[in-house]
Amino acid sequence: MLAVSDDGHGMDKDTLDKIFEPFFTTKGIGRGTGLGLATVYGTVKQNNGFINVYSEPGHGTTFKIYLPRHAAKVGQMRKESPSVPVARGHETILLVEDEPAILNMTRQMLERFGYRVLSASTPGEAIRVATEHAGEIHLLISDVVMPEMNGRDLAKNVISLYPGIRRLFMSGYTANIIAHHGVLDEGINFIQKPFSIQALAAKVREALEPGTIRTGGALARRNEGSGALD
Repeated sequence: MLAVSDDGHGMDKDTLDKIFEPFFTTKGIGRGTGLGLATVYGTVKQNNGFINVYSEPGHGTTFKIYLPRHAAKVGQMRKESPSVPVARGHETILLVEDEPAILNMTRQMLERFGYRVLSASTPGEAIRVATEHAGEIHLLISDVVMPEMNGRDLAKNVISLYPGIRRLFMSGYTANIIAHHGVLDEGINFIQKPFSIQALAAKVREALEPGTIRTGGALARRNEGSGALD
């Protein structure tokens, strides 16, 4: 059992009933988004655990996470098979992420593979960068849920400036939950955070070159009528 407590304002019953719902937040517009506790809940459930929360207004909050004990005998770790080299690129990418650490890390990953990266920490900044950029932008990589507007609405604004731009969305939550809540359509290019540098590089090539998508390995599909990604 892992317990985490604070001595903050606490939560009333109505708030407690909603805290694990995707996209629920008590913060005002521009002051943060949901998904945090929903991601924790999903991770705990995927590992056959459960989570309890105790809170009262004025008395802080305590979360208790229960995970099953691993009782198997210790064995020798399997050797990792060598990773398949991922193709480098030269295209220009507009990267949008409101968490500074993730923004910087992802930018460095992309630059290691040869891409030129235009980075922005908010949708508004991204639109400004796209408007002022003199050359081509080949790919938009955007977080799904951000202050000001979500990734889908941001993409619509950027597409109006660069009609041929490809899109790759990322989130800490799974693709089916994102699609279920209507923030993104099913069948888009999507990568779940956290991701490795190899996974990111592969997804970028899939988004830029839809015809190279591996069977069963991607969420993107080609719209045969226009050549664009759905």
